[in-house]
Amino acid sequence: MTELEVATQIAALDADVMKAFAMAFAAAIGVLGPSIGIGMLASRALEAIGRNPEAAPKIQATMFIGIAFVEALAIFALVVAFVIKFA
Repeated sequence: MTELEVATQIAALDADVMKAFAMAFAAAIGVLGPSIGIGMLASRALEAIGRNPEAAPKIQATMFIGIAFVEALAIFALVVAFVIKFA
């Protein structure tokens, strides 16, 4: 192997490593916000149910819809992370 071939292989390896780190960073940051949001949403819903138990079914339905929307943001972040890794 020549020095040029070795340098090319090292550069390709470095690019793959950087893609892996970028994917991990994008996934971590992209999932951090929705995870905090889901925690806050669930805690506030439980607090509301504790204050008004008769409204529990309506609060739960709204909570689950909100969780689905917030979870969609996390899924979008993971899709972006995979695009970074494999594009």
